[in-house]
Amino acid sequence: MNVAGALIAYLGAINLAGLIFMAIDKYKAKKQTFRIPEATLFTLAVFGGSIGSILGMLIFRHKIRKWYFKFGMPLILLIQLILVYLIYRSPMQIIWK
Repeated sequence: MNVAGALIAYLGAINLAGLIFMAIDKYKAKKQTFRIPEATLFTLAVFGGSIGSILGMLIFRHKIRKWYFKFGMPLILLIQLILVYLIYRSPMQIIWK
């Protein structure tokens, strides 16, 4: 597997994890059982799962009233997109083999 394939696999897995964790936390909220810590949900987003976490928020209507999720998750995604753009435009050559 090359670097690009591994990166795509990682991003797919971490975004799926973000989506699943939002679903599980919503389920646990309805059942009033032990919840997933908010720090865990943000950690998944910071490590590349921001799209999955945002989709989980929208699909399951979970954490959408909390301002730090409402604005924090899109901000994390924006920062990640800016970093990808800066890496892409950097003068260093990245070998994707």
